Amino acid sequence: MNRELINIVEQMSRERGIPKEAIIGTLESALLSAARKKYGITVNIDIKIDHKSGKIAMTALKKVVKKVANPQEEISLDEAKKLDSSKKIGNEIDASLRLVDFGRIAAQTAKQVLFQKVREVERGVIYEEYKDKIGQIASGIVIRKEKGSYFVAIGRAEAILYQRETLPGETLRRGETIRVYIEDVKLSSKGPGIILSRTHPNFVIELFKMEIPEIYEGLVVIKNIVREPGDRTKLTVYSNNATIDPVGACVGMKGTRVQSIVRELKGERIDIIPWTDDTRELLIKALSPATVERIGINEEEKSAMVVVNDQQLSIAIGKKGQNVRLAMKLTGWDIDIISESEYANIKSGETTESEREEEETEGKEEDLNDTQAKEDEQT
Repeated sequence: MNRELINIVEQMSRERGIPKEAIIGTLESALLSAARKKYGITVNIDIKIDHKSGKIAMTALKKVVKKVANPQEEISLDEAKKLDSSKKIGNEIDASLRLVDFGRIAAQTAKQVLFQKVREVERGVIYEEYKDKIGQIASGIVIRKEKGSYFVAIGRAEAILYQRETLPGETLRRGETIRVYIEDVKLSSKGPGIILSRTHPNFVIELFKMEIPEIYEGLVVIKNIVREPGDRTKLTVYSNNATIDPVGACVGMKGTRVQSIVRELKGERIDIIPWTDDTRELLIKALSPATVERIGINEEEKSAMVVVNDQQLSIAIGKKGQNVRLAMKLTGWDIDIISESEYANIKSGETTESEREEEETEGKEEDLNDTQAKEDEQT
């Protein structure tokens, strides 16, 4: 029976990833609860299980007395001397107890305590394992959907992916394998809560690290990233190595690298922009895929006026202002976009106003000259 117990402990350790010592300690606690159920909580009982043989030793701390009145808490001097010849009246000694059937209630208590303790240990192990994985990508299998949230198996842990953290219009099927971003790990009374996301901007960064070796190795760096999940992501990249084209490294031959990320994001468009200290150039690139004709900037207010071709205006602004909105978030600058025709009208208006002012000035000068001439004639 003892060897069988150790086999069960080892099997549980392998299946649940819990250290063997922790399971044995839990089993000792369960047996101790059962023993106290039988002998009473006032009895000082201790239970130890040999980690190799599985042998169970149960002892009770008893007081050495001349005449035993309470066998559960006292032991006679003669019996005590058989265990330790140095013992005297009034001393305490650990006396062995026979392992007997604890009874149905005691056995049920042991079972409940065992399962409860194993779950607690398992939760602690899972928490310790995943708390250091916050900010990483994991591959998981969708288990089920409850109350608008998906439950995903990642390794031997069960994590939650809220509907709001899925891509717009995305419907996940049971048994589907997906990549997820581990956003947070919280420890509660119900165990570790592993929170997943597919909308977090860092999800895209981690995908790039997985797909682009130059980013993983630090040869290409993602400077900044902004994202509207399911629609468009803009990110700036740079490399300290002059021989490496950061944009080309991310795109890959014929776009193979970035396309694998786009597929994972269900077609989300990704603009990869080369980082530069030149503000004008950065603002122009940030408005990609639009082509900028002219740009004027105000360094103090960090604002820019951008002129684009009439046919490029809708592209530059984007659907519901998305493109320019992301460009402003990416650069930290306010951007005002106008078409060339609008710019021409503004310039034309400025020219007309200038001509009108000149005409008024000339008219005033003529009036002044006429007045002066009349004064001269009268004189």
